[in-house]
Amino acid sequence: MPVAGGEAETEPGFAARLADLGMPHDPHFGALTTQLRRPAWAVLVEDVLATARPLASDAQPVADWRAAFARVLAPFVNAALAQIRRHGSRHVDLDRITAAVSGTLGPRLVDIAARALVTELHRWRAEGRLAGGDGPARFHDFVRQLTAPAGLGEVLARYPVLARLLAQDTATTANATVELLNRFGHDRDALIATLLGGIDPGPVTSVLAAQGDRHAGGRSVSFVDFADGRRVVYKPRDLTPYIKLTAILDHLSSAAAGLFPSTPRVLARTGYGWTEHIAALPLLNWEDADLFYRRQGALLALLHLVRATDVHHENLIAHGDQPVLVDIETLFHPELTPGGLGDPAADALAESVHRTALLPLVFVGEQGVADLSGVGGDVSTSPLTVVDWLDAGTDQMRLTRRAAEVAGAANRPILNGRPVEPHEHDRAIVGGFRQAYDTFIAHRDKLTALVRDCADLEVRVIVRATWMYKTLLDETTHPDVLRDAVDRDRALSVLYHGRTEQPLLAQLLRSEIATLWAGDIPMFTASVGTGRIRAVSGTELTEPLPQTGLAAALDTLASLDEVNRRGQEWIISATLASRPRVAPHPEAVPIAAQPEGVVAHPDELLAAACAVADQLVAEAKAEGGRVNWLGLEAVEDQRWLVLPLGASLGSGYLGVALFFAQLAAVTGICRYADQARAATADLPQLVAALDKRPDLIAVIGCGGLDGLGGIAYGLTRIGTLLDDHALTDAAARSIRLAAVAATPEAPAGWSAGLAGCLAALTTVQTDLNLPEAGDVARRCADLLIAPLIGSDNPSGHRASTSPDRTGGSGPASGGFAEGLAGIGWALTTAGPDEHHRAAGRRVATLLGDRSEPAAAGWCRGTAGTLLARASLSTDADPRYLTGCVETLADAPVRRDLSLCHGELGVTEVLTQLAGSDRRTVATRALRRRTGLVLDVLRRHGSLSGVPGGVRSPGLLTGLAGIGYGLLRHAAPQQVPSVLLLQHSSATH
Repeated sequence: MPVAGGEAETEPGFAARLADLGMPHDPHFGALTTQLRRPAWAVLVEDVLATARPLASDAQPVADWRAAFARVLAPFVNAALAQIRRHGSRHVDLDRITAAVSGTLGPRLVDIAARALVTELHRWRAEGRLAGGDGPARFHDFVRQLTAPAGLGEVLARYPVLARLLAQDTATTANATVELLNRFGHDRDALIATLLGGIDPGPVTSVLAAQGDRHAGGRSVSFVDFADGRRVVYKPRDLTPYIKLTAILDHLSSAAAGLFPSTPRVLARTGYGWTEHIAALPLLNWEDADLFYRRQGALLALLHLVRATDVHHENLIAHGDQPVLVDIETLFHPELTPGGLGDPAADALAESVHRTALLPLVFVGEQGVADLSGVGGDVSTSPLTVVDWLDAGTDQMRLTRRAAEVAGAANRPILNGRPVEPHEHDRAIVGGFRQAYDTFIAHRDKLTALVRDCADLEVRVIVRATWMYKTLLDETTHPDVLRDAVDRDRALSVLYHGRTEQPLLAQLLRSEIATLWAGDIPMFTASVGTGRIRAVSGTELTEPLPQTGLAAALDTLASLDEVNRRGQEWIISATLASRPRVAPHPEAVPIAAQPEGVVAHPDELLAAACAVADQLVAEAKAEGGRVNWLGLEAVEDQRWLVLPLGASLGSGYLGVALFFAQLAAVTGICRYADQARAATADLPQLVAALDKRPDLIAVIGCGGLDGLGGIAYGLTRIGTLLDDHALTDAAARSIRLAAVAATPEAPAGWSAGLAGCLAALTTVQTDLNLPEAGDVARRCADLLIAPLIGSDNPSGHRASTSPDRTGGSGPASGGFAEGLAGIGWALTTAGPDEHHRAAGRRVATLLGDRSEPAAAGWCRGTAGTLLARASLSTDADPRYLTGCVETLADAPVRRDLSLCHGELGVTEVLTQLAGSDRRTVATRALRRRTGLVLDVLRRHGSLSGVPGGVRSPGLLTGLAGIGYGLLRHAAPQQVPSVLLLQHSSATH
């Protein structure tokens, strides 16, 4: 790996000169004394050591360890302040400015040096070089010794890379500050005339770096404060993109008055500029909140049009009823990967409004998750980890880690002291988006001209997440990489991973590493019209972007139509619904139904199922012979995300394909079979690839709806219905994978664990006559009964480790999806022999001792538990069971028709009971309840089981499951229960 550290660390004789200043020679310097030219940082280190002054022997310790280490590094800060003072200009209060710079530079240098200093603290303590009666006293003695030239020199000689980093940060801070002050002196009169209303603000009293990152030699966005209390914002980059965006906004505002938000005033100069400071202001009333979010919807439409990205919470200010965009670097942002992501749904999401990052965008880190989007930012701690110290301020201080703190965001509107949630105004956001979208269509020709006028812009290109660079900068302050530049180069070379085979990205690597060596966040720009990338040095790189930002924006503008708009509106609604909500779950929300219900004729149910299928066809994303869908899916900790569907049966495209295949078999309509084939086109290859990925097999698991058991079941059913041997062969391969996943550590439940795998592979064995499926099913049954042997309580069953999209509890509960009901049902109905079935009946007796859950659904409520008790328990009280059936039938219809925890899950249970010896009461209840479902469907549409009732395609909580449930009631003899993983001859 080539060394990208830039200048060599020192020159012959440098170590000797440092020794003259109190720095002893260190052998690590030998490898770094090869160049004849002495780098600027080395000169600065010499100057710093020459000015270092030790603390007096009677100096009092400071309580804060950071302040103590800042004493050690004060000579570096003083060097920066001296340079700033030498270049001071008129109309500047240098004392206050240098105090502000000291307050930011000192802590930053401490962060760079802390690990090395603590390492030296421990070394000196072990060598007996510290005086003092306790830990704090010895720590103070260490700090006192380091403030002397000899002490500081010894540390810098041991860690020459640290010396370089400290000197570089000192120099870039001083240079960037001097540059800012010189530019201010040149522009002061113009600033007063434009941004300050013609009123002299008095001298500059403070220059404070904003929350943004440092680029191009320590430059960063900064707040410039004046004596009269006013403030302007300095931006050390070209503001032409902002001016162009404002021109587009001005035209749109004239066409749709009051719809689009205002923008800050700008004073642009070559390569830099100044903007009006926008302060956060609260809302006056609830109507203003609606107006704010309507304007934010319009802003979202514009950002989508001009291909903006990275519009996170720090780039927006809630200024009353105005969502003001205060920073935009990434207009006309191009794609870096030619040919898309290989999944039509993933490609559609990447090209949608979601790419702006204005809509909810969950960031996952070691410390949890956070929404850092333009409508988010409602966190006080970051999901990222930062270094901290235990026993700080003593000679025992040692490293620990904690969540990073996040500066308070000002992007969300405040009313009566409370942030106003965006999902409370989702209609306003969608309405503003729609009005702006229609305005674009009406003014397409003028907008096309305005977009073409941006061809000469240079805009920022995001090639990696900024947090990755920040993490690298932080982690490469470890002492092990501060002794030799080659070691730090090796640490930074992690950036090469996965990029050397991609010419476009590979050409960026040297610039990335060189920029990190300089202590900055790497930044690249590209010409909107030509697609040529430039490094921060200005060098134009040879490999062009696959598509220019201008061409991408023109394509977006040309694609605007009603179908596209509806797709974007779905993404808006779905992402807003993914934020944490205070509203109750859909299963708890009743909906008005016709008192007498509706007679559900099979033809009407079949027509309704076809209507759902047609809706799924319309919403499918198709490309290259494949189709997939975007869905709102539950992930870990019950968070919901907008994602392309995965391959699972319960929430993935396999379940959607099963609905299409079953509908084609019932109706004979070929286009539904074609959809099933297109959805599963890549599944055989995916299953084959899993043979080489045991790590993924363990993650996927063996479950019946959310694992490899469900995949085997789905492939078997679809392959049989479509007479597709590639799919049934893949099902056979899935059996072997499920065998690997069915371990004693696997969860026990139905959806994600052994119980569902047992049921699914029993069906596969019957349908495909594969003995190996029966072998794996028996293994699952054996593993399930192991905790029951010799025990009256199956509490030893493992809780599901998969994401619980039903919100159900673990196996200690009576729920079906992940609880005892599903385990007992699987053992009794699919157990390979009487021994296993008897164990299942034991589970049923335990269910009788548990209180019924309040919810009514199949997955975790009364319906699923009732099914298990009625079908498994030989001594269940008929009057009790009849009462439960009547309770299910008479309960209010809820705003959720889904299979999982909605109405069609309840009717599935009634269908099963109607085939038992309680046929009369269950059949009557089923007929009434199915009529109510059809009535709600006609009047309210396909209400799904996800937050906000957003349409989602999946089988358990979405449209495919609603369609499948309707189809099952229309043709129960042809359509088996997918919830119970049955085969076609076991419909009851």
